[in-house]
Amino acid sequence: MAIKLSSSTLDQLPEEVAVPAYDRSALTPGIVHIGVGNFHRAHQAIYLDRLFALGEGHDWALIGAGVRPHDAALRADLEKQDWLTTVVELDPDGLSARICGSMIDYSKIDPAALIETLTRPEIRIVSLTVTEGGYFVDAKTGGFDASHPDILADVSSPDSPQTVFGILCTALRKRRDAGVDLFTIMSCDNLPENGHVARETTCGLATAIDPDLGAWIRANVAFPNGMVDCITPATSDRERALVKEGFNIQDARPVVCEPFRQWVLEDKFTSGRPALEKVGVEFVEDVAPYELMKLRILNGGHATIAYPAGLLDVHFVHDAMRNNLVAGFLDKLEQTEIIPTLPDIPGVSYQEYYKKIVERFSNEAVGDTIPRLCHDGSNRQPKFILPVVKERLADGGTISGLALESALWCRYCFGTSESGANIAPNDPRWDHLQSQAKLAKDDPAKWLEMKHIYGSLSEEETFSAEFSRALDSLWRLGTASTLEVYNSAPQ
Repeated sequence: MAIKLSSSTLDQLPEEVAVPAYDRSALTPGIVHIGVGNFHRAHQAIYLDRLFALGEGHDWALIGAGVRPHDAALRADLEKQDWLTTVVELDPDGLSARICGSMIDYSKIDPAALIETLTRPEIRIVSLTVTEGGYFVDAKTGGFDASHPDILADVSSPDSPQTVFGILCTALRKRRDAGVDLFTIMSCDNLPENGHVARETTCGLATAIDPDLGAWIRANVAFPNGMVDCITPATSDRERALVKEGFNIQDARPVVCEPFRQWVLEDKFTSGRPALEKVGVEFVEDVAPYELMKLRILNGGHATIAYPAGLLDVHFVHDAMRNNLVAGFLDKLEQTEIIPTLPDIPGVSYQEYYKKIVERFSNEAVGDTIPRLCHDGSNRQPKFILPVVKERLADGGTISGLALESALWCRYCFGTSESGANIAPNDPRWDHLQSQAKLAKDDPAKWLEMKHIYGSLSEEETFSAEFSRALDSLWRLGTASTLEVYNSAPQ
């Protein structure tokens, strides 16, 4: 019978399972993390677990937090196992398991309880993984969306906020009024300039509530930018069975991830930080070039393989990388149009980074899926693909591959694969996207009319012409033949 994970059963686990090499009862909290998903537990929590194992930073333990109703189920499951998580690294050469013990508590799923937690003086960092779409960014302006109904509700009831950022504003105000040192707000979400975005959302809401509060937060609270990376699939019965059968552990919420993680972070903190550089975090003055490298090569690479693979009925990412047409499309687009837009970073080889990306995408043990990569294209395309198009056009570079990527997304949103199989909705704007994709079959310009996605590119003649040619080819020749033509064309 599998061993139920808890503090009292750690000494019963198989010898090959790494358990916390420190006294968890001696840890004290220093960080509240809002949004305790799989990525956080495979990434930030593991870095802290490794630091604690060195005998360092024991006053920086984690308190988890959430604001969504379904967070309550996660909290309940983790409480039953003393906030411990089994993290399995999916190395194709052999799986390994580690029990992560860096979380020692989890705030109740209640805004008032979370505000009380956030006002505790020992809390010096509040970190976030609230998803790319959780920052109330106006799609048209790229700035803070002060008109969002949830924001307006917090402005009208600042003492009983419901959003993450309303809760942060209230907690900061209470700390200010009590003379308590402030905490750093550290975004760990995968979006460009995540610290800057977190600052604009926090300060924008605070200013709408009280202009003096907004100005005070802007002047006194640090919002470091960071680049985070670790492919972490969702947990299903497959992962629970893997942990149970492979390591004899019964864990309601295990995490599986690739054997790679990276964290590049600006060294800007309001009230100190743990010595994470001792466990591999790279502290730099400017994260932007590292962030751009990851957003374009990795995230742009995901988008590049996602839609042709989806149209060809490929389910797993590693199988997409075995498809010569898809892998060839990725390689040519990265080498000729994406990587050339990146500025030099001293000591960093883009070719080595890209080689590692190909290795990671090809890792069969991860079991990452094409539907996951295709998800939320209306939010991801403007971040990962379209900025590259604009930069290439400004520099007079070719964009045929980027236009084809965008056309593949349009063809995918039509809602059927090349075999005629239905594609399940996977975007908050799916109905609108599908409607436009159907119109674009005969009139490609209809797709580019979505200015909330394409902005000024909607009226850019070169891009429009390349996009139209690509979409026409996809409908006339099909995905495979279109990729074959592109891949074999002279660079």
